[in-house]
Amino acid sequence: MTNSIQNTKIAELAGQATNSVGLGRNAQPGGFDSILADRLKLSGHAQTRLASRNIELGKEEWERVLGGVDKAAEKGSKESLVMIDDIALVVSVRNRTVITAMDRENLRNNVFTNIDSAVIV
Repeated sequence: MTNSIQNTKIAELAGQATNSVGLGRNAQPGGFDSILADRLKLSGHAQTRLASRNIELGKEEWERVLGGVDKAAEKGSKESLVMIDDIALVVSVRNRTVITAMDRENLRNNVFTNIDSAVIV
C-alpha cells in the first residue's frame, strides 16, 4: 500500500527532508550521506537555511566541516562558528549538530552570539 502525497510542494519538501544534508538530489542511499548522518546532524533550522540559501556542500566540504568540529571538540568548545570558503556554520560541538548556515550575502552586518570558538577550514 502506498501513501502518496497529493500536495506537490509538501511532496517536494518531504523529498528534501529525506535527502542528505545539502548534498543535492543525487545522493545515494547507503553512501556518504548515510555515513555523515552518523557523524553530524542538521537541525531543522539549518536544513531550512541550507535550502533557502541554495547552499550545497559536497563530500569534501562536509569532511572539512567535520574536521573543524573535531578540532573544536579537542579544544573543549561547546558552540563553534565553522567557516568553510564563503559559508559560515554555527555548530553545537557537544551534540555534533549544525544549528544554522549562512552564505556570503548573509554574513554582512551579522553578529554571532553564544559561540566560544571559531574554526576556519
